Amino acid sequence: MPINITMPALSPTMEEGNLAKWLVKEGDTVKSGDVIAEIETDKATMEVEAVDEGVVAKIVVPAGTESVKVNALIAILAADGEDVSAAASGSAAAPKAEAAPAKAEAPAEAPQAAAPAPQAAPAAAQAPAKSGGQRTFASPLARRLAKEAGIDLSSVSGSGPHGRVVKSDIEKAAAGGSAKPASAAAPTAGSAAPAAAAPAPKGQSDEAILKNFAEGSYQLVPHDGMRKTIAKRLQESKQTIPHFYVSVDCELDALLSLRAQLNAAAPEKDGKPAYKLSVNDMVIKALALALRDVPEANVSWTEANMVKHKHSDVGVAVSIPGGLITPIVRSAELKSLSAISNEMKDLGARAKGRKLKPEEYQGGTTAVSNMGMMGVKNFAAVVNPPHATILAVGAGEERVVVKKGEMKIANVMTVTLSTDHRAVDGALGAELLGAFKRYIENPMGMLV
Repeated sequence: MPINITMPALSPTMEEGNLAKWLVKEGDTVKSGDVIAEIETDKATMEVEAVDEGVVAKIVVPAGTESVKVNALIAILAADGEDVSAAASGSAAAPKAEAAPAKAEAPAEAPQAAAPAPQAAPAAAQAPAKSGGQRTFASPLARRLAKEAGIDLSSVSGSGPHGRVVKSDIEKAAAGGSAKPASAAAPTAGSAAPAAAAPAPKGQSDEAILKNFAEGSYQLVPHDGMRKTIAKRLQESKQTIPHFYVSVDCELDALLSLRAQLNAAAPEKDGKPAYKLSVNDMVIKALALALRDVPEANVSWTEANMVKHKHSDVGVAVSIPGGLITPIVRSAELKSLSAISNEMKDLGARAKGRKLKPEEYQGGTTAVSNMGMMGVKNFAAVVNPPHATILAVGAGEERVVVKKGEMKIANVMTVTLSTDHRAVDGALGAELLGAFKRYIENPMGMLV
């Protein structure tokens, strides 16, 4: 019988993904373990392997399709010896990949008190009625973008098959400002009121905000999955974590001198130095050792327990187009500076190409956010759950310092530790930051 290939869950929290590319075509024979497709999540692009053997009978979801729900049917394999055309025709009875998004969005358009619609209702939900009673056919992605941009679908001309409204139509309507706002559309008899007509539960609605700007003076750019995830997590962090901040200045002269010596002593490998340490590599190591020395701060908060971690798994914020991602150096307290440096170069390069695996950026026990290379003197970072701490690192700069009553010039950087006050009190945060400062100002301690 035909073998269904469904959208895989590439991480425990994944709900949908974009089918970026098919690496096989209909009629190809695949074996278990063959890479058949590339899936884009909010943070990475990952390869999908075939689990079963067979012939690709039908590709249900074409390459480039966005917001495909987890477990939605994306392709069909004909089993060994099975007629390929028969397997492909069996897809008619299978659920379509777009059915999941349509079903998920339908409740948002209906009043809360309304009774559940019968099973056939999602088909109607895919086609909002135009003012003249004529239906507007639109893809699930186009409906979602229109809803987010506050655009009335009935006012958009579709360029897809049979006049269907697609993603590009919504983007053109948003950019041109010609589309009618969703709240301006009068509901037809028996239909639900437009979602935009209801008051926004938090903050101002899109329509209320856009009224502050002159028509034609702006362009609407729909949020992508990464930006939505960042917004959700930061909002969750600020709403649920009572932040506490501790700052300290660290002198860098000894660290910069040691770094120069270590880099000069690096052996060559394939005609290049085997490693090239950065200040950030040494910051990662110093924080990892500080957490080892102050284990009460290497924790995570849950409502029932304090999670005490056995190792210092340090996440490092890496800026990528459209947002940021935090690859993790596992057990950093046990690794040499050269190992941390080379691992970060690999993680950083793959992060910018969205090639990290979920286990390489999910979890961790703390994080470092370094904006010093951007010239930022000091700042306070937002704790990234389930971490209880994050270290914000400013720029190293020459400053006048007083030593034994005399003014001298020293390279100094300011760091700020943000803590989850439920798990790390002020005194404990200060103890952790003191341990970090000792390693930065006496860097030879990181080598033993």
